[in-house]
Amino acid sequence: MDLKLYDTLTREKRVFAPLDPGNVRMYVCGPTVYDFAHIGNARPVIVFDVLFRLLRHIYGADHVTYVRNITDVDDKINARAAEEYPSLPLNEAIRKVTEKTDQQFHEDVAGLGCLPPTAEPRATEHIAEMRTLIERLVKSGNAYVAQDNVLFSVSSDPDYGELSKRPLDEMIAGARVEVAPYKRVPMDFVLWKPSRPGEPAWPSPAGIKTHGRPGWHIECSAMAWKHLGETFDIHGGGIDLVFPHHENEIAQSRCAFHTPVMANFWMHNGFLQVEGEKMAKSAGNFVTIRNLLDGWRGRKRPGQIVRLAILGTHYRQPMDWTLSALEEAETVHADWSEFCGNAAIGGDVNPAVLAALADDLNTPKAISELHALRKSGDAVALRAALSFLGVGLIFNVSIETKIKMRMEAKATVVTSQEVEAQKKKIDALVAMRNAARSTKNFAESDRIRDELAKMGVVLKDTKDGTTWEIPR
Repeated sequence: MDLKLYDTLTREKRVFAPLDPGNVRMYVCGPTVYDFAHIGNARPVIVFDVLFRLLRHIYGADHVTYVRNITDVDDKINARAAEEYPSLPLNEAIRKVTEKTDQQFHEDVAGLGCLPPTAEPRATEHIAEMRTLIERLVKSGNAYVAQDNVLFSVSSDPDYGELSKRPLDEMIAGARVEVAPYKRVPMDFVLWKPSRPGEPAWPSPAGIKTHGRPGWHIECSAMAWKHLGETFDIHGGGIDLVFPHHENEIAQSRCAFHTPVMANFWMHNGFLQVEGEKMAKSAGNFVTIRNLLDGWRGRKRPGQIVRLAILGTHYRQPMDWTLSALEEAETVHADWSEFCGNAAIGGDVNPAVLAALADDLNTPKAISELHALRKSGDAVALRAALSFLGVGLIFNVSIETKIKMRMEAKATVVTSQEVEAQKKKIDALVAMRNAARSTKNFAESDRIRDELAKMGVVLKDTKDGTTWEIPR
């Protein structure tokens, strides 16, 4: 089975051939730990978790190295620390913020069914590697020192801009380039900068006497080099990272190591918006992973539902996160859970599911193959495929979801209000039947029981009263 992946750098889908099949290597940009991760952050975490699973299946679990970094030194972290712990020294406050946010992130992604990466390096643990890279770049003439800053000289790299393929004026506008008199040209970017009083600080490279801290881009180059080598197989992240972050990573790493590429494949997932609008706190539609897991729009839904909803859109396509899509995923998942309840655990992954994933992670096609397995009645194969995709099953499906499943068998879309109305109707019919039974009107009682049976409702009469259930 050939694995084909789309490479953002070459703008083509091609067969993936690892540099070393015995050690397939992937790096994905992880979170900056200053706040709860949002649903847009969840998308690359899930997408590259599926790729990690697929690579492990093809090459063996012991032959795949997946690195996802933690950015724990950043201006946003400093600002949040000063805001939340104003009475503490800044460095102590920063440690509290990063430790708390790091724990939140790991709890959330575990709730989404994601495997832990092989390694999760933290930026602050790789300052030595950053200093080494910066020294190399200065020595080779690709970087220069100016007013205690070290800047990368964009003009020294003739291939700069190949990833984003943007004209220079667009790159300047897109990067919101900082205007600084010490820059040779506006596009030059910071590798190292002096720290302000109270900020995290380390001895500076390139003979600079004052202490400082790294720029954002050099952090990932250093961590990728440390854990994966000078050149590796796959570098991934959100489409928003193509420029300037990944463009700058490529420039730094290629110039530091004199290699033709940093990674053989660059993979990027598309943007995510919420209900047709760009997600923003100012718009009131900012949705965190924790929001979804704890209850969004009135319903608490487990991570399996969120994961299935995200996998319903191909990773390279823009995604519109909607309540209706989430509810649809919930209904489908509930049906699959009920169907697979007694199925044996284990078995091979369905070849059609694997073929869909091998075609540039075509998860919508993979999900359509899951529907085909459900239709064929192969519960064992369906359960195995869901497990492979990281979509766990839930066997205590809510009555509201079961009602929705029954109603959607006859209608395309069913709203939450319609489900609630149906539930009230069932409760009313049960009450009418109890009233008929109390007056020994058994003909009416039987008629109501039959009506409820047509709705999928099973009654259970006990000495304590009547209860009802929808088995599936």
